[in-house]
Amino acid sequence: MTNPRLASALDIAPLPPRAPLPTHHDEPVLDVAVPVFNEETDLEPNVRRLHAHLRETFPYPFRITVADNASTDATPRIAARLAEELPEVEWIRLREKGRGRALHAAWSGSRAPVVAYVDVDLSTGLAALLPLVAPLISGHSDLAIGTRLAPGSRVVRGPKREVISRGYNALLRCTLAVGFSDAQCGFKAVRRDVAERLLPLVRDSGWFFDTELLVIAERAGLRIHEVPVDWIDDPDSRVDIRATVLADLRGIARVARALARGTLPWAALTRSRADDPPDGQTRQLTWCAVIGVASTLAHLLLFMALRPAAGQQAANALALLACSIVNTAANRRLTFRLRGRHDALRHQARGLVTFVVGLTLTAGSLAALHLAAPTAGRGAELAALAAAHLSVALLRFLLMRAWAFRARPRRHLTGPATS
Repeated sequence: MTNPRLASALDIAPLPPRAPLPTHHDEPVLDVAVPVFNEETDLEPNVRRLHAHLRETFPYPFRITVADNASTDATPRIAARLAEELPEVEWIRLREKGRGRALHAAWSGSRAPVVAYVDVDLSTGLAALLPLVAPLISGHSDLAIGTRLAPGSRVVRGPKREVISRGYNALLRCTLAVGFSDAQCGFKAVRRDVAERLLPLVRDSGWFFDTELLVIAERAGLRIHEVPVDWIDDPDSRVDIRATVLADLRGIARVARALARGTLPWAALTRSRADDPPDGQTRQLTWCAVIGVASTLAHLLLFMALRPAAGQQAANALALLACSIVNTAANRRLTFRLRGRHDALRHQARGLVTFVVGLTLTAGSLAALHLAAPTAGRGAELAALAAAHLSVALLRFLLMRAWAFRARPRRHLTGPATS
């Protein structure tokens, strides 16, 4: 459970504007955590392989932190030996299991400007590691994730895991309206200033840790960079698929409830920007109210004009459809300050969802009116429609702010990162 005092304190001081990270000092710029549980077979060869790759390709100082979460085999002894032999390798041991718990401990204890993690089996091709980290160092993004579901990814795995992975990410899009494509690829990085704010807000300590972290970050408006990766399934994976799926479903339900209640604490991650003033929400509410009033008046006028020829329900549907299209365009331009044609069709398509909600409420109000008072006149119909629009306007604003006008994450590194 998030500490309310901690969340409140974090909310007082927003994250500073994103900027390139310093890379000229001798301290590690990148700290890669490798969470392990009973990995005595894979640990040594894969950590040595990761270490060799970073030494050959990573242009800045780095560290590898083996995070052993309660292993009962020879994993602790192997990790300790690696830490003694390789100067860039460290080792920590936790008394309790949980990948999320291991990552929380490793990242919280690091002072590197960028923290990351890779699965110990190195299923993800290490060639993607520098493209993963580069946008964080350059100041382009706040978090970066590897994705197996984007164009350019090359994935080798069995049909069972393919179905489970795609089904899980489709479920996230349907239930939590996420924009990122692959929640559970074991290949992620985050700027430390973001991690320091984000980690206290993540409740899960197991496999759902990744998903919850990304949902909170995305809801806060932080930039999540996606990197297509090559990925080869490890046939000797120790993951209990059934237990993991059940835990993930419970996590999705918990986060969905938090979203519905407005208690997911993403406000603590707000990043201050020159183009995003502190009163941005007040401005959005003001413009949305002005557009809502104008849209309501236009709807009522169109309804009165169409009512004699089309009938009450058809007139309401046609008037509402026309006003919804104009309403979405006006809110896109004035309330949310989105310019140009980019994503305009997608925003209008999502705006049609608000039209369906509005049609349900307004048509239901008219039907209820005539059921209760069959001889109700035009004035009563207009009053019923105007009252229904109060709920429609509020729902429209919430849908537009939380979903319809949310930007899609950038999935590719558009150019070389510079420090």
